[in-house]
Amino acid sequence: MMRSMYSGVAGLKAHQTRMDVIGNNIANVNTAGFKSSSVTFSDVLYQTTQSASGPNADTGSAGKNAMQIGLGSKVNGISTNVSVAGGTQTTDNPFDVMINGDGFFIVNQGGTNYFTKAGAFKIDANGTLCTSSGATVMGWQPTADGSDIVKDSVTPLHVMAADKMYADPEATRAATVSGNIDTQDSQTADGGLPVSFSIFDNKGNKYNVKMVFTQTTTTGAYEVKIGDVTDEKGVSIFAMKDNATGKYVKSSVSVSLGGMKFSAPEAADAIDPETGALKKDVKMDGTAVVLAFDQATGKFTSISSGAAGANTKNEKATLSFEGVTAGLFEKVDIDFSQMTNYSAGGTSTAAANRGDKNGKDGGLQVGEMQSISIDGAGKIIGSYTNGTSKYLGQIALAEFSNPSGLEAIGGNLFAETKNSGEFDGIGIDPSAGDSSLTTGALEMSNVDLSAQFTDMIVTQRGFQANSRIITTSDSLLEELINLKR
Repeated sequence: MMRSMYSGVAGLKAHQTRMDVIGNNIANVNTAGFKSSSVTFSDVLYQTTQSASGPNADTGSAGKNAMQIGLGSKVNGISTNVSVAGGTQTTDNPFDVMINGDGFFIVNQGGTNYFTKAGAFKIDANGTLCTSSGATVMGWQPTADGSDIVKDSVTPLHVMAADKMYADPEATRAATVSGNIDTQDSQTADGGLPVSFSIFDNKGNKYNVKMVFTQTTTTGAYEVKIGDVTDEKGVSIFAMKDNATGKYVKSSVSVSLGGMKFSAPEAADAIDPETGALKKDVKMDGTAVVLAFDQATGKFTSISSGAAGANTKNEKATLSFEGVTAGLFEKVDIDFSQMTNYSAGGTSTAAANRGDKNGKDGGLQVGEMQSISIDGAGKIIGSYTNGTSKYLGQIALAEFSNPSGLEAIGGNLFAETKNSGEFDGIGIDPSAGDSSLTTGALEMSNVDLSAQFTDMIVTQRGFQANSRIITTSDSLLEELINLKR
């Protein structure tokens, strides 16, 4: 009779544990990335009052089954429902990421890697991608130029570190002149037709290059000279400031176009001493290259060094700089092949732009970061004000052979155990494994309230039934004691 009471006590303990789990599930119904748990019971060791025996042909007795009395129930296991996905909550926050599949985000706290399904990330004061609880998000780092990702051991993602807030400048390496030089344009005879374009040096400084087109005595031929090269303040690179007087004087800088060198005139009054600009109507010293067009069709034929009719023909003339800081400028190939020489009312439309025919090699200024985004592969992309973008890192995921074997340690974090499988320290690419990512969304808790309330009712009834075992056993004991009276 005492055994029944202890069976009831065991049942009460088991159902109380199940109720504790249900309570925790319901309490986390709105916890992002939470995975609910479920409890299973098993019976406890039996007391055998009679062992089983087989039939005996000699005695003619039949076999007997064992007689056993159970000692109640116990909690057999508490399993986490990791493989059951929660619903999707759209947040439109670029740092909120949801995993579709069994993968886990890798985060580091106190030097130890943990794993989580909650992808509500933010950027801390050091520019590190992290969780709200202060764990750093782990992933792969970009190459030095941000063009690719190096898939190696995971490290913290410092996506907004100081060295990633800017995009490096690029010097201009190509320019294209297009449009029409009108055969009747008077500017080509009176002082020359100015055509300008901008370039960048290797530091991202911007300069304006002025070319001058002047008609020659040969029909369809135009001399092309460098008129000036000025910085963003209008100071000519052919001028330099005299530290003793604070005035601008002629520098030793020269430029070459198609092999023909140009420099500022030696005259003392060629440069404005106050502004550093070439004075009006000052013409550069140097021999022009010649731009030639087909006299019958007006189509471009060549850009030639020296006098018209020279044998050296090309579509491009190279602009280079001498007397400046070494490595400051790159050579600029100027393409003239898109030009024409038609009669169009006396007004030319010739214009020049940075970059080749395909818009490449035009150079870039320094770019400041203006936005960050995370794509479906977990790659973190920075966009910059100079129109460029580069990789800042990539979120890596961890997958386990037995994800239910992970140990929940609180704070939406799991730790690996001997039964979950080990994290290899590298992780997997979200676009290559069984998991994928959705940005601007979070995975909601996978707690099913209807199932939890149903389990709560069943657990309550089970607890009540086990309590009746104790009260009934107590009544029987009371009757036994009353036999003495």
